[in-house]
Amino acid sequence: MTWEYALIGLVVGIIIGAVAMRFGNSKLRQQKAMQYELEKTKSELADYREELTSHFARSAELLDNMARDYRQLYQHMAKGSNDLLPNLPGEKNPFAWQLTEAEADNDQVPVEMPRDYSEGASGLLRGEPKK
Repeated sequence: MTWEYALIGLVVGIIIGAVAMRFGNSKLRQQKAMQYELEKTKSELADYREELTSHFARSAELLDNMARDYRQLYQHMAKGSNDLLPNLPGEKNPFAWQLTEAEADNDQVPVEMPRDYSEGASGLLRGEPKK
C-alpha cells in the first residue's frame, strides 16, 4: 500500500509542479504578452495600410477632377479671350496657347523631356593642347 501512496503522491506532485511552472514562469507570461502585442500591431498595420490605400485612391481621384476642371477653366478663358478680344495680338494674349482636343482629352500635358547629354562636344576628354 505504501508504493500506491508514493505513486499517487508522485502524480499529484507532478501535477502541482506543472501547474506551478505554468503559472509561475515569468518568461512564459512575457512571451504571451509579446504574442498579444505582436498580433495587435499586425492588426493595426493592416488597418493603417488599408486607410493609406483608400487615402491615396481618393487623392488621385481628387487630383484627376482638379486637372479636368483646370483644363475646362483654361479652355473657357481662352475661348472668352478670343471671343471678347479678337484683335489682340498673340503675344499680348495670355491665353494664346490653347489646348488641342487631343491634349484636352489626354491627362498628360505635353512636356519637353530634359536630355542627359549636351548638344556639342564639351572637350573634357580631349587633352589640353601642348604649348
